[in-house]
Amino acid sequence: MHIGLIGLGKMGFNMRERLRKGGLEVTGYDRNPDVTDAASVDELIAAVPAPRIIWVMVPSGPITDAVITELSEKLETGDLVIDGGNSRFTEDQKHGELLAAKGIRFADCGVSGGVWGLQNGYGLMAGGDAADIERALPVFDALRPEGERADSFVHVGGIGAGHYAKMVHNGIEYGLMQAYAEGYELLAAKDIVTDLPGTFRAWQKGTVVRSWLLDLMVKALDEDPGLASIDDYVEDSGEGRWTVEEAIANAVPAPAITAALFARFASREDTSPAMKMVSALRHQFGGHATRPAK
Repeated sequence: MHIGLIGLGKMGFNMRERLRKGGLEVTGYDRNPDVTDAASVDELIAAVPAPRIIWVMVPSGPITDAVITELSEKLETGDLVIDGGNSRFTEDQKHGELLAAKGIRFADCGVSGGVWGLQNGYGLMAGGDAADIERALPVFDALRPEGERADSFVHVGGIGAGHYAKMVHNGIEYGLMQAYAEGYELLAAKDIVTDLPGTFRAWQKGTVVRSWLLDLMVKALDEDPGLASIDDYVEDSGEGRWTVEEAIANAVPAPAITAALFARFASREDTSPAMKMVSALRHQFGGHATRPAK
């Protein structure tokens, strides 16, 4: 299989490498000449045999809109576009309609794995027509971790369902990080606790709170025991807000996720050891930028 990949940033660059290691041929395009395989979208389209699969891995919002609009004008009937970025699920339905009018297929895919995906594989949540998902299974199988497909890949439902699942996934992620971070601050505040990093390390095996996030927490503390180099200002990518908005729209109580989102807003006003840890965790799993300590 030979596919096109548009967007070779933190995620897309590693995804191209994993796909190639999985035996797929990939032609990538990025505006950065140091990483791109094709000089333009036109050149990428010409390189990929029809009917094409083009995976879009660019920032959500206007950039994704622009790329999909361009593809709608240049691809052919029967080609398939997959949006693997963090688009809002309502945008997927607009993009699907735009492409369908030209006879071009569309699917969305939530991708989790951050900067560790090249090594570990990516968790994938796909939305779209069953035939389109089946057609792209070699791509999904190359990206996901080894083992049972159902443990790391799901066809969630129709167009938009994959990104909806990823939105909820990220909302849960907000709550989990906040709980770990608040525990960190409470332990750090108590003078009888003399080995803070060791406490978290001891939780990594055998406890009910063990997780990959906990492992990354220990890694962050190994690299900077007091998190002295990190400011407590924490960005939010938008998916936490969308999760809370959907909870309100569907009358579903989501107090932990909502509180975690509001804590990020509060981090922009006060000094908080807990929010330093949230910032450190976001950097560990996703390569998100941290602000230097003031």
